[in-house]
Amino acid sequence: MRLLPLILLLATVAAAFLARPARTEPQRTDSGLTFEVWMPPGFAQHRERVPLIVFSHGFGGCAQQSKFLTEALAADGYLVVAPNHADARCNRAGGRTAFRPEEPFRDDAAWSDATYRVRHDDIEALIAFVLAHEPYASRIDVTRMGVMGHSLGGYTALGMAGAWPSWKDARVKAVLALSPYAKPFIDRDTLHAMSVPVMYQGGTLDLGITPFVARAGGAYDRSNAPKYFVEFRRAGHLAWTDLNPMFHQEINAYALAFFDKYLKREGAVVLSDNLGRRVADFRAEAR
Repeated sequence: MRLLPLILLLATVAAAFLARPARTEPQRTDSGLTFEVWMPPGFAQHRERVPLIVFSHGFGGCAQQSKFLTEALAADGYLVVAPNHADARCNRAGGRTAFRPEEPFRDDAAWSDATYRVRHDDIEALIAFVLAHEPYASRIDVTRMGVMGHSLGGYTALGMAGAWPSWKDARVKAVLALSPYAKPFIDRDTLHAMSVPVMYQGGTLDLGITPFVARAGGAYDRSNAPKYFVEFRRAGHLAWTDLNPMFHQEINAYALAFFDKYLKREGAVVLSDNLGRRVADFRAEAR
């Protein structure tokens, strides 16, 4: 499908602008991987351990590309960390930047668990780092860990949850896939290998991605329950970045409700009636 590579190319160009106004200098692991951190209020004084969420950015994006969401999750009591993958536009100085996809997005049949395995490795390295270094290590509840990602980051998050069985990290307890590139998993019929709650988010104008999640036999249908799908009316592929604030309130509301239910074990994901003006479709199959 020619539309998909064009959409992802435009997202890459837009991400270059997102990367310019850096919030702070990124932190760095012992191996040189740069990352960003968002801490809950009073994190240094926390006596109880808090849930951990790892965010994976889109192709050509940046760890900071969706601060509206990472900041909201931190304010709600989560420690959020986000690596700059090798394709991150804000990571040029690190010498890792790669601007061409490892396999063409239009040729999803060529993708395998070897494709972007480096992203899996980045996330594993970052988790290992924060679990071994203060001020994080003594305040993280590793039994309550989630992964989320946008676009190629959504592909990464689904892979970590078991859509690529060789990537599966059993510590991942919930996955939030934001306009995810899920076509390789649909072609390989591997989404059923995920055994954790999943929420897909998409948009009616996200033409190259969301249809493969929403259609009959798509990513949502092939995933195991508990599973959720919310589609925002007139949202395009960049709705999950800081470039387009129109849907941030709704994206945050569904994301927080999902993670609160499955990582904090409180509340319920029943927001469709409350936000129906912006929601074109909402599906839920919970156990």
